[in-house]
Amino acid sequence: MSTVDWTKPATDGGTAPPAPRQDRHDGAAQAGRRAVADGMMPLWAISLDWELRRGRQVVLDGQIRDRWWFEDRPAAFREVVAGLLELRGAEVVGWWDPVGGLTFPFPGHAERYDQLVAALPAQQTATAPPSSEDGPADPGAAAAAHTTRGAERQRGRERLFAARSAARPRNFEDILATVRRLVASPDAAVSFVFEDVEHQLPPGQPESHRGYLWLRAAMTEAVTPHTAVGPGPHARNAVLCAVGDVGRLPGWFHLEDPRIATLHLGRPDPSERRLWLDWLRQRFNGSADATPADLEALVGATDGMTGWDIDSLARTSWLRDAPLQKPDRLLELHRLNVSVDPWTQLDRDTIARAAELLARRVVGQTPAVDAVTSALQSAFVGVDFGHSGTARPRGAFFFVGPTGVGKTELAKAVAELMFGDQSAYARFDMSEYQQEHSAERLAGAPPGFVGYEQGGELTRRVQERPFSVLLFDEIEKAHPKVLDKFLQVLEDGRLTDGRGQTAHFSECLIIFTSNTGAEELRGLLDAGGEPSYAELEAHFIRAVEDKFRQIGRPEIYGRLKPGVVVFDMLRREHVVRIADRLLAQLRESVRERHRIELLPDTATLHPWIVERMSDPEHQAYGGRQIRNELERVRAAVVGYLLEHRPQPGSRLRVGAGADGTVWVRAQEEVWT
Repeated sequence: MSTVDWTKPATDGGTAPPAPRQDRHDGAAQAGRRAVADGMMPLWAISLDWELRRGRQVVLDGQIRDRWWFEDRPAAFREVVAGLLELRGAEVVGWWDPVGGLTFPFPGHAERYDQLVAALPAQQTATAPPSSEDGPADPGAAAAAHTTRGAERQRGRERLFAARSAARPRNFEDILATVRRLVASPDAAVSFVFEDVEHQLPPGQPESHRGYLWLRAAMTEAVTPHTAVGPGPHARNAVLCAVGDVGRLPGWFHLEDPRIATLHLGRPDPSERRLWLDWLRQRFNGSADATPADLEALVGATDGMTGWDIDSLARTSWLRDAPLQKPDRLLELHRLNVSVDPWTQLDRDTIARAAELLARRVVGQTPAVDAVTSALQSAFVGVDFGHSGTARPRGAFFFVGPTGVGKTELAKAVAELMFGDQSAYARFDMSEYQQEHSAERLAGAPPGFVGYEQGGELTRRVQERPFSVLLFDEIEKAHPKVLDKFLQVLEDGRLTDGRGQTAHFSECLIIFTSNTGAEELRGLLDAGGEPSYAELEAHFIRAVEDKFRQIGRPEIYGRLKPGVVVFDMLRREHVVRIADRLLAQLRESVRERHRIELLPDTATLHPWIVERMSDPEHQAYGGRQIRNELERVRAAVVGYLLEHRPQPGSRLRVGAGADGTVWVRAQEEVWT
């Protein structure tokens, strides 16, 4: 691609008329060489030219709906391909699509097409030696019968390979039959492009296979003159196929014949984006004060965007009052396309009191709550180390510690605090991603595989809800190939699915949880007493480092290390607080369903639950074991309600005996 001088004045933003081309056909070879040498074509167009030089027909797939830089101006895909074919010396360039049928992009090509069709030689009647098998005994009659059958077969061939009317054919089969005869003739240089042919020949129908066979025959029977040698473009008959996704075509159509190549059209590279931004720079808000460094930063920020995306980005800069000097903010507003940003709607007092609010939901995890609060406050203020053109997630945490101590609960609390809605929380159970192929579930299957059009579970979620808290539970159970997907998310803040659509994680909070090292916790407890938090923290950090080193992914841990948060085990005071919370929930349930007041006897229940949780085996299960123990209280209350049927307004007291049994007794007082 050609380079751009940022100091040159930009165009007026409109599409400049193409430069006049002199001696279109006589100087086609020289024009083609100039186009390639001067960078007047996108890279894929140069690759297309090379494939045609090597005698191969091409299936083009990918960004065929985008605009590209051609002859110093933006041009549609059709204009680029047709222009290249004409520069190569084609006398006729025809373009077929399911909507417009067969059309001709250049003046005079339709008339020349009609002349060539009219000049096609009539089919010669072929004769074959007579056969005596199953034929008449008279040799003359046998010869007459053979001639009749040969004539019928020949008429069938003519109906297949020739146009069915004197007028220009409109039916797809007729067009294809005529094109096949034209490209097989060495009399003239012709080129034809069939766009979106997969919609004309839908899969699963018998006529589709026949149509693809005819199209492949036209592509492989096209004439390549052996007299045309040398480095320059030469006249050659070409039949190209253009589709958005090559996976929609039958595999045998383009894979089984070495004369057919597949060429993928990716998104614009940095050189092409630089041309786009130079052409559009006056359309951006703040262009008057823009420096070459600002524009160069925007080139990096627009990585992965199409030509149309860059055009609409310029409109976004005015609609959302985002100057190009702030590429991160401009890209963020453009991608999200929302008028309300939940991060900007947060109350400063709420953020300042985040630690207090989160601690109400998560008991006994002060270090974890403080670490999350600090990251949330930084994300709210928006202070970071510069910009790289790609916005990383607002926060990335790695929660590790004993099971049942509040890791998942803290993620839910963060979602409700930041976005005011627990539905902003999404959990992915990594135990379902233990196989290598399960990585496709996150970003979607590759093109051509079953279900790829649905996208991935993770990318689809982020595209639908860009403001989310994403929890990846028990990450140590995921296959290492799955972890590689997270490496891209953490580093670039984006992930592209099998459909080519990109999900941006710049507004997400990402939380990984792990129980790595929890199995060895029981050994620490059996060794004597409860370990301190410092000892616990050192134990789990060492276990996590060893785990990532063992699976061969230390680089992932390197990116997660600043966000590693070790959760404490449940201490005695934490057990009592969690038990009181669960008993309060049970009390509210009885009140709501039966209008009966349940009074927990904490004087007996607290010592009982603490004693039950002093067992190292129970301690290893954390808060879940507290709930399991209190199931005995719930069962006793349910049994009493069924057996005694107390009246609404009654009072019941529940407690634990010295032997550990749970009792329920009625109180004489009645409440209303």
